[in-house]
Amino acid sequence: MSPDLIQNCDLHHGEWGTVGSVIFWNYTHDGKECVAKEIIEAIDEEKKSVTFNIVEGDLMELYKTFKATVHVDTVGEDNLVTWTFVYEKLNEDVPDPHTLMEFCVKLTKDIESHHLTNA
Repeated sequence: MSPDLIQNCDLHHGEWGTVGSVIFWNYTHDGKECVAKEIIEAIDEEKKSVTFNIVEGDLMELYKTFKATVHVDTVGEDNLVTWTFVYEKLNEDVPDPHTLMEFCVKLTKDIESHHLTNA
């Protein structure tokens, strides 16, 4: 769905779409090949949200902790996607993850395009 951003996604533990599952990602961020290991921390079917806790990989070179939540609000026939990051920087010189938010916006648009094309 987004080969320019995501090159690989492997399930290392658990089952797809379940809390506690461990997922390993290969992705390209800011022109750099990166990796991330994340644990699905929470899934709320009613609120249509998933929270990921990143525990290893390139982000851990900048942040002590990093969690990402994706939430979908449905308004009529439209789905509005919101990404939220909760993080602790390793030090004050570490930038806020603005380019990672841009990455998530692009990824969301790529997924939307894929679904609209294959609907």
